Amino acid sequence: MEVRPHRIITRKVTKTISVGKVKVGGTSPISVQSMTNTLTTDIKGTLKQIQSLEEAGADIVRVSCPDEESTKALKQITKEVSVPIVADIHFHYKRAIEAAEMGADCLRINPGNIGNNDRVLEVIKAAKNNNCSIRIGVNAGSLDKSLLEKYKEPCPEALVESAMYNIKLLEDNDFFNFKISVKSSDIFLTVKAYKNLSKICDYPLHLGVTEAGGLFTGSIKSSIGIGQLLMEGIGDTIRVSLSSDPVDEVKAGYEILKSLGIRSRGVNIISCPSCARQAFPVIETVKKLEEKLAHIKKPINLSIIGCVVNGPGEAAQTEIGLTGGGQDNNLLYLSGIPHSKVPSSKIIDQVVKLVEEKIKD
Repeated sequence: MEVRPHRIITRKVTKTISVGKVKVGGTSPISVQSMTNTLTTDIKGTLKQIQSLEEAGADIVRVSCPDEESTKALKQITKEVSVPIVADIHFHYKRAIEAAEMGADCLRINPGNIGNNDRVLEVIKAAKNNNCSIRIGVNAGSLDKSLLEKYKEPCPEALVESAMYNIKLLEDNDFFNFKISVKSSDIFLTVKAYKNLSKICDYPLHLGVTEAGGLFTGSIKSSIGIGQLLMEGIGDTIRVSLSSDPVDEVKAGYEILKSLGIRSRGVNIISCPSCARQAFPVIETVKKLEEKLAHIKKPINLSIIGCVVNGPGEAAQTEIGLTGGGQDNNLLYLSGIPHSKVPSSKIIDQVVKLVEEKIKD
């Protein structure tokens, strides 16, 4: 299979599909997704949340369509946003047909609860007629009954078998504009399922650890699961599932990509945990800088180090660096070169000013 290098990561090149204007797979950038948690029928509230997600950097946004009123709302929602919209469908195949007709760019269907093959075929027909892609969303928590009877419990083999069965169903009906996910809340199950699927499938993979938990625990679980797969070159689009503000999902997704050197957005702050050697309050400083620099979208590396042990070395690797110095003589660096001394009381203002000037340049 064709591969392409990225630093120490060799990413598998999958088929390329279109989710609205966004390309997923192939050599396209790994996209970041999230999902609204508003009532889709609350058009104003849903639009506001989608716009917040766009501002945070979301490439694709999913909305839930549990009833006909929700799918009808898509008609207005899709007209007023620029980000591609995925309609999340469970149980009612007619909702998928309606969503495609109302302007959804992609239909997320769960093979375990969408119904029999005839219903899936109706969904495929609607997707074809409306230039809509599909995500086959296999989930360990809602596998088909026949697979649970065969394997006794959710396992990687069951998830992959479900995915492959539905891949064949779409292919047999001349439909190829689709991506796949095989998610579980169990990291080991998730990682193994994706690895096994990647070996036998060239369609783009949507990565995620489903129902990962709150902001703190969910971000850690997702980083381990998604990060491990990305490091092995597996994955074309990601969603960090958190019981938190959806914007946090986008931020976490970018942090995962950023930490692997795959994709950057905004300020990347390298900072020490602080200790007795710190010459200024590192933790408080970093927190304030994250807040004041949250509006920056262009990638830039910033090091905030409390003392001279690692400060100069980190500053040499970043566009802007700060090293704590004795007697309130903290030193600012630009591209590794000493720039100016700054008292602790002026650190926030000076760093923000330098970052904004650097971005303008």
